[in-house]
Amino acid sequence: MAKDSFVEVKKEVKKKVSEIIEVDENKLKDESKFVEDLGVDSMMALEIVASIEKKYKISIPEVDIPKIRCLNDIYELLEKTIK
Repeated sequence: MAKDSFVEVKKEVKKKVSEIIEVDENKLKDESKFVEDLGVDSMMALEIVASIEKKYKISIPEVDIPKIRCLNDIYELLEKTIK
């Protein structure tokens, strides 16, 4: 995937996550831990995963879901998964 188009993917993901967890997009840092820093509960986490799977037409294995702890983890996963 071209680097400039992945920048757009990152913006889309950040916007969607900010909507789900109800945190202002400008205050959402890529390295902020979902649970510890942002108070994300299990239902929000599942909604984040489901929205990413639907938007990018991918399937995130259940074993990988606990590894998603911040936006950077999502970006890394998407970078490997979508081409």
